[in-house]
Amino acid sequence: MTPWIPDVAPTFPDYFAVVPGALPVLPVVAGLLALLYMVGAVRMWTHGRRWSIWRTFSFLSGCALLAGTTGLAVENYGYALMSVFMFQQLTLMMAIPPLLILGSPGTLLLRATPHVGLGRRALAVAHAGLRSRLARWALSPWAALPLYLAAFYGLYLAGFADSLLSSTAGHIALEVAFLGAGIIFTIPILSSDPLPVRLSHGGRALDVFAEAALHAFFGVFLMMATTMLITHFVAPTQAMGLDPIEDQRLAGGLAWSYGEAPTLLMLIYVMHRWFREDTARSQAQDRYVDIHGSSELDEYNAYLQKLRERDA
Repeated sequence: MTPWIPDVAPTFPDYFAVVPGALPVLPVVAGLLALLYMVGAVRMWTHGRRWSIWRTFSFLSGCALLAGTTGLAVENYGYALMSVFMFQQLTLMMAIPPLLILGSPGTLLLRATPHVGLGRRALAVAHAGLRSRLARWALSPWAALPLYLAAFYGLYLAGFADSLLSSTAGHIALEVAFLGAGIIFTIPILSSDPLPVRLSHGGRALDVFAEAALHAFFGVFLMMATTMLITHFVAPTQAMGLDPIEDQRLAGGLAWSYGEAPTLLMLIYVMHRWFREDTARSQAQDRYVDIHGSSELDEYNAYLQKLRERDA
């Protein structure tokens, strides 16, 4: 199904219009995820078990943002304007995944799924996935950072974008890939779900810094470019009476500015969690020493006592 391609420059309200689109793959996925999550949350609440309202709100917000970014008219303008397509890419990779991950869907799956029948099989699959080598590799920096490099530099500089964006299926496939890459990158940094491997807080901060540098430099590169990196957007942008180079520079400005905001919030969250856990660990150690004493401190005091007895 070919989507409606606009030929008039949009105003801000135009992006939120409901217009005929292509196959609504990601909006349907967003609706199914929200439905399944609410089934699990309601099951927890009806059985008298606690489940965070904040987690629920975060996950549902991510689903709503996913449905809006790929289901409203902004999706149609993404076929015509590079700046809108860049906005979609940044949203799918950097804004939606943190909202979904902070909802702790893995923990909800393990707690709310019944341990009989089909639920037992689903839990078995989930546990097998957690123990697999594939999951351990996919959630490591060795997979996430190359995906980010491919999503920006490989896609735009290697000439793959033109061939993929020439078809509706290619456009949708790129959106799915952007969302998947963002989730793979975000899980090791923000997730509190059970994971096959966990990064240290320092490793998480380094990952965030590396990701920020990657797309910030890419944004500067786009703003300074004097030729179009993707010729697919030239004709529809000109049909709207807009300059394709200026629109590409706007895309670079979005990568440099809008792309940094979620990264900064992720870094603040990581640093806050790091400080909170270190403080809690230090307080627990102090309480243990107050009750049971410290072998190192006892040995040091005994050494000082021997020195005093020798001097006496």
